[in-house]
Amino acid sequence: MKKVSLILALVMFFTAVYSNMAQAQNGKWSPQAKGAVIGGIGGAAAGAIINKRNRAVGGVVGGVAGAGVGYAIGKHTDNKRKKAAAEAAARQVAANRAAEARAERAALARRVAAAERKADLAAQTQKQQQQYPVMANGFAANTPMMLTAANGPVAAGYLPNESYGDRNTPYSTSEVRRKSW
Repeated sequence: MKKVSLILALVMFFTAVYSNMAQAQNGKWSPQAKGAVIGGIGGAAAGAIINKRNRAVGGVVGGVAGAGVGYAIGKHTDNKRKKAAAEAAARQVAANRAAEARAERAALARRVAAAERKADLAAQTQKQQQQYPVMANGFAANTPMMLTAANGPVAAGYLPNESYGDRNTPYSTSEVRRKSW
């Protein structure tokens, strides 16, 4: 009778071990399966040692109790690992959102700076057109030219010629025309 119960206990033990191996995904065991196997082996050994009258029954009872406790410990460990992974993912999402917000603020600052530069350029162009009305329209006819160096045509790169187009007056700085008259 002892041999039958011992063989039965071994068969149940190997069935439990190999059924957990079949549940493993991609060759990896879940923490619950690892805990159940380790607890079952430890409980079976402890039950067989403690129950001296019927070691097979003690091993089976100890194995079942150990497997249950091992499964609970493995489940607790797995839940802690999943919670830590979820917290890490939440921190990563928050960091990504903060980075996106910084990028948006930087893009807005670049757009504002570009708009300010464009407005400054427009104001400067308008100021130049008010200061140098002849430059705004190079073909302005009969406009009085100012000969000062600060804001006149000399400063703009033009030579003064108030009598342009009048055939009766020579060009004042040309030696050839002066001699030819």
